[in-house]
Amino acid sequence: MIQIAPSILSADFSRLGEQVRMVEDAGAEVLHIDIMDGHFVPNLTFGPALVKSIRAHSRLRFDVHLMVEEPERYITDFAAAGADHITFHLETSLHVHRVIQQIKEQGMTAGIALNPATPLDGIKYILEDLDMVLLMTVNPGFGGQKFIPNVIPKIQVLHRHLEQLESACQIEVDGGINLETAPVAVKAGAHILVAGAAVFAQSDPKQAVVKLRQAADSVNKE
Repeated sequence: MIQIAPSILSADFSRLGEQVRMVEDAGAEVLHIDIMDGHFVPNLTFGPALVKSIRAHSRLRFDVHLMVEEPERYITDFAAAGADHITFHLETSLHVHRVIQQIKEQGMTAGIALNPATPLDGIKYILEDLDMVLLMTVNPGFGGQKFIPNVIPKIQVLHRHLEQLESACQIEVDGGINLETAPVAVKAGAHILVAGAAVFAQSDPKQAVVKLRQAADSVNKE
């Protein structure tokens, strides 16, 4: 089953609680929360306090995406704030396996994110420890970017490899996901679709989630 993960990076923060409830009511399974430190990526966003502030108001699975250097410094704080899952970038730690174990020791699931130009080889020896691989379909740091089609073969290769391993690890894609690109990503093998502007920049975010799911599900009807 394809999961929809609205990204609050594109939400109206003056109405954040309301907008989170809207996408939850629309059937989204995951809330994607982008954490940026102004170093690994040029943008700067929010921290554990925001996660904690919305945790009591949502039953969605909180998918915290750390775009930060030294991610191990933040794991405990985000776990305490109510995160269910943490993804960090392969490029941000010299001790990737150790960080994965830190995340799991806090009772969360763990994922690795790969930038568009980062090859799959880097996760070869840790794949069995991962619950998710996030393949960036834009360069990280800003919302509203255009989907990079060169990532499609990477999705396909990873999908085939996970099937061969009979692995439960899921593929998430993030960047430029909309009504046109969602079916492309699903057809390539994606399981979780992160969508920011395609949901929260629309006049009716609730209806936007419904339409995005319909677009993703259309692949199974072909």
